[in-house]
This record gives sequence, structure tokens and C-alpha cells, in this order.
Amino acid sequence: MSERLSALGKTTIAPEVIVSVIRLNTLKVTGVSALAVIPTSVDRFFSRGIDDGVKISVENNVVNADIFVILHHDINVREVGKSIQHKVSRAISEMVGMEVGKINIHVEDIDFSADSSKK
Repeated sequence: MSERLSALGKTTIAPEVIVSVIRLNTLKVTGVSALAVIPTSVDRFFSRGIDDGVKISVENNVVNADIFVILHHDINVREVGKSIQHKVSRAISEMVGMEVGKINIHVEDIDFSADSSKK
């Protein structure tokens, strides 16, 4: 059976797919208002899979991510950060089937608008 599976080929996953999984799961966490724009630097030109709010690197089937978020004003920042890490880590391992390295959360701003608590 294993010979037949290896003869079928391999599956590759585009970095954009991983970024989409991270983005969608981050936005589902209660307390997240939006993803923030990644601060620009020279490193941005040399990193793969960069998109608004999410920067990833993949080495040896291990995904490391930096997630830049804007949070609602009426939440516990530490708890929301841990929730994002847990939800994203689980999604990467279950949906994509890759190992998870570091999931770094960068709180870039707090949303104090009147509508932010209704989201």
C-alpha cells in the first residue's frame, strides 16, 4: 500500500494558502478587530508569503508566523494573543498538515471606535 502512495506523487502547498488559513483563523478569534499592515523593512523583500497582517517562513516543513493585529479595546490582550496562537497552531497542523514552530503575535493598535464592540 505504501508503494502505491509514494508512486502517486507529492502535495505542495503555496505560502499564500498558509497565509489565508492564518488570516481566517485569526479573524475568528473574539477580540480581534482586524489585521494590521506589516511594518515595512528591508526584510520584507526577502521573506516569502508576506501579506497584510501575516508574515510566514517555512523551513523543513515547519511553519513560523508573525501575525500583526488590531484588537478591540474591551478585551484582555494576553488572553486574545494566546487564543490566536492556539487557534492558528491547530489550524496549521490539522488543515495544512505541517508542523508549527513559533506563532508570534504583534499587537499594533487598539480599536476604540464605537462600532468595535459590536463586531
